[in-house]
Order: sequence, then structure tokens, then C-alpha cells
Amino acid sequence: MNQRLRHPFWQALLILVIAYVLIAYGIPMLPGSVLVPKSVILEYMAMVLAGVMLWVSDDEARWQQFQQPIRDVLVKDDLKNVRTSLLVAAPLLIGFFVFRQAQAKVSAPPNLRSIHPAPPTTITFRGKQMTLAGLENPLRKEGELAKHIEDGKAVYYRNCMPCHGDFLDGQGHYAHGFNPIPLNFQDNGTIAQLTESFVFWRVAKGGPGLPREGTPWNSAMPAWEDFLTENEIWSVILFLYEQTGWHPRTWGGEGEAKEGGAHD
Repeated sequence: MNQRLRHPFWQALLILVIAYVLIAYGIPMLPGSVLVPKSVILEYMAMVLAGVMLWVSDDEARWQQFQQPIRDVLVKDDLKNVRTSLLVAAPLLIGFFVFRQAQAKVSAPPNLRSIHPAPPTTITFRGKQMTLAGLENPLRKEGELAKHIEDGKAVYYRNCMPCHGDFLDGQGHYAHGFNPIPLNFQDNGTIAQLTESFVFWRVAKGGPGLPREGTPWNSAMPAWEDFLTENEIWSVILFLYEQTGWHPRTWGGEGEAKEGGAHD
């Protein structure tokens, strides 16, 4: 046994087995880890195999020693049974894996994803209960609007610009690292269709606060209530509408959202 463990062929095989066990079963057991996708396992195993082959072939003597068991199986008469077994087992194994890949799988239907999922009736913001239906942006009636917009601009460029972009078009530096990419506020299908209370909810609660119909992609946006005050969120909402030229949807007398229109 010790003699085999010193042989490059069996050492290489042992490394591949250990690597597979660690990647496929060891990583998911770590706290906070998830199941490793098969494509990722294949990619990592390809890298491990490349490293092993570089190691066994960087020395001529080791390379010759590594190849010896393979040559013996292919040509030696006393290993004919092993050779025959491999010639039968290899096609069967490949066929089995191909069959498993092609086999129809029964799975639950995917959830329908809503781009603008329905907001909850009420939310809690830092311990304060807020009813979203009929809620208006309080900063539109407090102090100077231009000052609030300027405050919102500072909040946006300090926190939102890396993802949503300098032009509010969803093309920030980090945008393409996410799926789906951040919203393009310049598009008339985003904030132009929403009330300010809806935008407040989405900013405050972020991706973690989305209901089930917001899955499976959800959103990479953090819950900004952990970092921004209520007035900072309202001010950045003012900035978004002022900068893009869109009007938010407004509330009717019964608390129903009505079209607010948009600038060209």
C-alpha cells in the first residue's frame, strides 16, 4: 500500500478524488455555503486535473513512471481481464451519464416573476409604522424643494451611482456583475410608472424585502433603511424624478394610484 502511495499514478488519482470530495461535499458543509452547481464542480475539477498533469509531466522520470500502469493495462496479457472490464465499463458509464442528462425531469413550475411586485399595505421603517396607500413624499411640502433635491443628489452619488450609473441609466461600474442589472431610471417603464411611496418601499427594504413574486432573481439592492434616514430616502427619490424628468404616479381620493404623466 505504501509503495502504491509513492507511485505518481496513484498519487494523481488520490489528489483528484480528494479534490472532488472537497469541492462537491466539503464546501456545502461550511457555514453559510450553498450547494455547488455541477458546472462549477466540472470547472474546478478541470483546473485540478490540469495542475496534476503539469506536476506529473514536469519531470521525465516521473512522467515515465506515471504512464507505466496505463501501458501495462493496455498491453500485458496477465491484465487482460482488467483491460476487458475497462473496455466494457467505460462505455456503460458514459452511456449512463448521458442518459441521466437527457432524462426528462419532473419539477415544480417556476414562479411567475413580476418586475414591479405589489407592495405591502404597511411597512415598518426603523420601528415606525408607515401605510403606503395614499402616502405622499413629505419633503414636497417641507422647506425648499431645491435644497431637498440637492441633498438627494449627494445621497445618490454617495450610495447609488456605482450600480445605477452617473446618468441614472443602470450602467454603473458594478452593474454588469448583477442579474438582473440595476434599474434604468431613464426608462419610462421604471419610476415613471410608480408612486413615490412604492419607490420608498423598494429603496428602504431593497432586495431582501421583495415578496415571492419578485423571485427568482430578486434584487441585489441592500435594505437602505439600515444606512439612510427617512428624509435621505425621500430626498434621493426627489432627485431621481427631477434628474430624469419623470413625474411620479399620484394618488386619487380613494388612495388609488393614478398616472402622473412624464416629460419628453
